[in-house]
Amino acid sequence: MNTIGRTLIGTAALGVATLGYAVGIERRAWALRHATLPVLSPGARPMRVLHISDLHMMPNQQSKQRWVAALDALEPDLVINTGDNLAHQAAVPSVLRALGPLLNRRGAFVFGSNDYYAPKPKNPARYLLPSSKTKRIHGVPLPWRDLRAALTERGWLDLTHKRRTFSVQGSTVVAAGVDDPHLRRDRYDDIAGIPDPKARLRLGVTHSPEPRVLDAFAADGYDLVLAGHTHGGQLRIPGYGALVTNCGIDRSRARGVSRWGAHTWLNVSAGLGTSPYAPARFACRPEASLLTLVPRESDDRPSSRGTQVPAGFGAGQDIS
Repeated sequence: MNTIGRTLIGTAALGVATLGYAVGIERRAWALRHATLPVLSPGARPMRVLHISDLHMMPNQQSKQRWVAALDALEPDLVINTGDNLAHQAAVPSVLRALGPLLNRRGAFVFGSNDYYAPKPKNPARYLLPSSKTKRIHGVPLPWRDLRAALTERGWLDLTHKRRTFSVQGSTVVAAGVDDPHLRRDRYDDIAGIPDPKARLRLGVTHSPEPRVLDAFAADGYDLVLAGHTHGGQLRIPGYGALVTNCGIDRSRARGVSRWGAHTWLNVSAGLGTSPYAPARFACRPEASLLTLVPRESDDRPSSRGTQVPAGFGAGQDIS
């Protein structure tokens, strides 16, 4: 066999092995990402926020359900779910089993496109195009009303176009959210305005981290915004990062912690699932985020856009 033939066979074998790993191993290698963020007002007690996103649950995904339920052992003070819970019309009971023990804790949520509509098969090449360049085709409607009713009956707050005030660890929290910007369902005007400046934490919640929504939260003075949708890029190249984000945010922010504007922190979750029609991850483990929120050193705000993350803060790590 000549050199070219051996090279082609070796390349094909590597491709098959990589695909097998991405489909058979990494997409089930759930991880917990930790970050510490100085977003609370001075004097506040630290609080632990569990950020869950993009479950894309199928009824038969029992190992994922067990993994998510076990997160209750972290004893978070607040649970935030940024949507895309469903991947099947019969998946609501499975989502509730996964969230089961966490529903006994203070929680809030918004929905994403895959709470409203089921995923559909599509050409994978379309995923590499800017989302504005592709025609959006919805799948069959999903039972999002049933999911919303179940979550709110257990005490979780629906933040869709609402601003809510509640207490966590003895501190006042103002949280506000929008419906999925990826579907252009967001109506930020419904929640616009500066939140209570006396609140220890001002929290914005959205499914897709579209810049227009992040800009609005930042302009109103929110301390932290939580989002999902990107799957962290889902397929990443080591040393390069995400190939795409499937929204307007830049690739460098496809997952993890960054700053947005002068004083707002952003956490984008890489999520815990995938579409059943694209069941692969590479260099991008499915994740939940445990965010330890601590007080700022002072109430002075950074004065320039793009402030760098201070040393020792915002660093994340994956733990199996």
